[in-house]
Amino acid sequence: MSSKQKVEILNVGNELLLGIRMNTHLSYLSKQLSALGLSVKHCQIVSDEESAIKAALAVALKRSDVIITTGGLGPTVDDLTRESVACALGRELIYCDSIYQAISDRFLKLGRKVSSIHKKQCYQIAGSTIIQNDRGTAPGIAVEVEGKQIILLPGPTHELVPMFEGKIIPLLSEKGYKNQTSAFIQLRFCGIGESVVEEKMKPIAEKYPTLEFAFCVHLGLVDVRLSSTSKKIDSKKLFEIGAFCEQTFKEDFVGFGDVSLPEVIFQKLRKSNRTLAVAESCTGGLMGNAFTDISGVSKVFKGGVICYANEVKVLQLGVPEEIIEQHGAVSSECAIAMASGAAENLSADFGLSITGFAGPEGGNSNNPVGTIHIGLHTPVGVWAKSVRYLGGRLDVKSRAVNAALDWMRRELLIQEGRL
Repeated sequence: MSSKQKVEILNVGNELLLGIRMNTHLSYLSKQLSALGLSVKHCQIVSDEESAIKAALAVALKRSDVIITTGGLGPTVDDLTRESVACALGRELIYCDSIYQAISDRFLKLGRKVSSIHKKQCYQIAGSTIIQNDRGTAPGIAVEVEGKQIILLPGPTHELVPMFEGKIIPLLSEKGYKNQTSAFIQLRFCGIGESVVEEKMKPIAEKYPTLEFAFCVHLGLVDVRLSSTSKKIDSKKLFEIGAFCEQTFKEDFVGFGDVSLPEVIFQKLRKSNRTLAVAESCTGGLMGNAFTDISGVSKVFKGGVICYANEVKVLQLGVPEEIIEQHGAVSSECAIAMASGAAENLSADFGLSITGFAGPEGGNSNNPVGTIHIGLHTPVGVWAKSVRYLGGRLDVKSRAVNAALDWMRRELLIQEGRL
């Protein structure tokens, strides 16, 4: 591995330490850097204090080759990353009128007048390169120190992402911060546990001892990242291993990369020219939202009904009152009626439904908290299945959605004749 491979990320912001905002920048940047063959070895979450930022940078410079900071480049008094880095490096801050002009032009396009407070963002660290911000007022900064690269990025995601992909990736490649021999693929599985996935992959690990495995479990999904810096295992060989895994795991294999369950279902329905409608009670629209995140999904997704109240199940989906009276709204019988009602009322080929007790209250001896009933209406029949999950309300709801989607994905595989 090249000596120019150790990357450290400094996420600056009290909001991260207070738990007000999740640190999504770390996962995003780590994934992007991995694609370049760069290894993120350390991450520090730092408060909005000059002493804390300077101390974190001093530690990073001792052990890392590329240091990337996020946040603290705004116009307010607590935005101190630029000033702190300049002080730590013993470099002067130089006012740059072209930055102020760019900010003024941006405000003019928005029909607003720029405030003098934004002059704080117009200072450049001596010897640095300004990285233009096409989405906001805080320019990025790139500065080299004794052969090491420091990159300062703005905090807002809608500014950081296009700047990193459009400006920083080319910069890192140009300066040679890229491992040409690194290769990786990500595999996604569903319906089986992490330990089962690892056990089935043991023959691969034994055959390729230099192959690195990284497992990530989330809401019923298992992601496995296979990577190698060995020239013996290049991208072609990795995809051969991936194809072998697809054959080995069969219906438990979802796809490559970050492909989602709704995306897999969307592609299969579009290929067969069939449609889907959903009905949701305890998940409150999460399943429908998962589909509408996909561009062009209207070709297969007819829509959904959020039927939280029983009268909505009856009036909008045609669930017979007798079913609710005899079996309850949280039952397999009700789930089937909901799925069929969604398909029939929205003129869809498939109907998928969820009803249950997400908790922390509710439930009974027959259906304890965490019990979920899923209904599936297809052109060849209707079925229901029941699952139970422990955890917080949102976790139960999210896992219920994934369970329903995975069941439909598997049913589509059966109808394709692949199982």
